[in-house]
Amino acid sequence: MLGKTAGGLFWMARLLERAENTSRMIETGQRIALTRAGSGADDWLSVLQAAAVAYGYQQKHTEVLPELAIDWMLRDPDNPSSVMAVVTQARHNARLVRTALTYEAWEAVNSFWMLLKEALARKVATRDLPKVLSLIRERNALVRGAILGTMLRNEIYDFIRIGTFIERADNTARILDVKYYVLLPSAAAVGSRLDNVQWDTILRSVSGEGGYRLTIGPDVTPMGIAQFLILDKRMPRSLNFCCGKLRDNLNYLATDYDLRLSCHHQADTLCRRFMSHDVAAIFDYGLHEYVQEVLGHLGRLSKQIEIDYRFYG
Repeated sequence: MLGKTAGGLFWMARLLERAENTSRMIETGQRIALTRAGSGADDWLSVLQAAAVAYGYQQKHTEVLPELAIDWMLRDPDNPSSVMAVVTQARHNARLVRTALTYEAWEAVNSFWMLLKEALARKVATRDLPKVLSLIRERNALVRGAILGTMLRNEIYDFIRIGTFIERADNTARILDVKYYVLLPSAAAVGSRLDNVQWDTILRSVSGEGGYRLTIGPDVTPMGIAQFLILDKRMPRSLNFCCGKLRDNLNYLATDYDLRLSCHHQADTLCRRFMSHDVAAIFDYGLHEYVQEVLGHLGRLSKQIEIDYRFYG
């Protein structure tokens, strides 16, 4: 496969996953802001920071307001990471690799873009926001279903999966960091009702409340949620699940091409180094420090995949 085609598939998948993750981040910000007194500026700044779009926002706006932050993340033309921008980029990548996709997969991506363009043609009113966020998740699910249901399990599928899981792992790590590093008003809030409500909100943001209760039980605790979202291999948005799928699909490529590259070793290191601890050891080390190291490793792995498979060669 040409490196350019592999890169188009990889980034199409990453950008589609990013659109859904951004919508989840917006919903998380809304829920958390409801649990705290005040204007919510700090809450929304933390969400912008987690989504890595705070710098651009602050270059354009002098203060952080919920309605401006939401519009910036959804549709502002000056934000290249807005949902509208990344879905447009994903569609562009899908067009570049059109012959590698099934008809159903292409149609799902294209219809997602068309519906979103209509929904975000103007600023979204507060009353319409849940409907728009739901649309983003639902159309992403349709794309995912078309890919899972119609694509051959070959290198094309592998590059799509690699892009999906590297982006999903990045997002789960960022959501955890939003909660633990920047949202708590003070150390005194740790373990309080406010703390527990915020942790429950984080769980809801990854659609994990049902799975958590089946796996851990009815009591929502910081340690239990961290265990679930970092180490549980059955939770499809946990770091451990994503890292395992990332490693597996890279290994399929290594087998297909009969060649192991630097990215394969980096993926093995990611799973071995970060997913072999128990949750108590992670908290002792520092959840924020752990998450930042995971994010750094994911970033380096993504760049190495681009280099090894010559996406731009």
